Amino acid sequence: MQEYFKKIIESLGEDPNREGLRDTPKRAAKAMEFLTQGYHQSIEQIVNGALFQSDNEEMILVKNIELYSLCEHHLLPFIGKCHVAYLPHGKIIGLSKLARIVDMHARRLQVQENLTREIAQTILDVSKAAGVGVIIEAQHLCMMMRGVEKQNSVMCTSVMLGSFREDARTRAEFLSLVKV
Repeated sequence: MQEYFKKIIESLGEDPNREGLRDTPKRAAKAMEFLTQGYHQSIEQIVNGALFQSDNEEMILVKNIELYSLCEHHLLPFIGKCHVAYLPHGKIIGLSKLARIVDMHARRLQVQENLTREIAQTILDVSKAAGVGVIIEAQHLCMMMRGVEKQNSVMCTSVMLGSFREDARTRAEFLSLVKV
């Protein structure tokens, strides 16, 4: 990857050997590996058995999970927050695992619409919940730094599965708690 970054720098008309750029290909490759580490993670590693028996059948919500991803169209970041809720059905999932699931999917080249669905479906599959709701609010640098250059736009996507889709009261409770 370092060689490709060096070629990109050269194609911009820069000298990759000048002092400020000398180590940039190495640093950029290391950064890209970090930003896409989700490709090297599995849901089994992430959850690591943190599913616990529970009689709780009430909504569990984690709001404002920080989210950093790369747009698959321009390789520019989109940054925001993710709200995740589920209705347990015999098991609850470790709290930090929800944030780790968000990160695993976000740390891949993505579009926000697919990311939202992937997070929701993974939580449903892992937890066997009665329902899952996921909302992502994010700002896209591909829209802010280039193209239409709109600085204050926020994209909001949602996916409702199971009882969140089928039961208007469950969906309304989730939306009122998130207050998007």
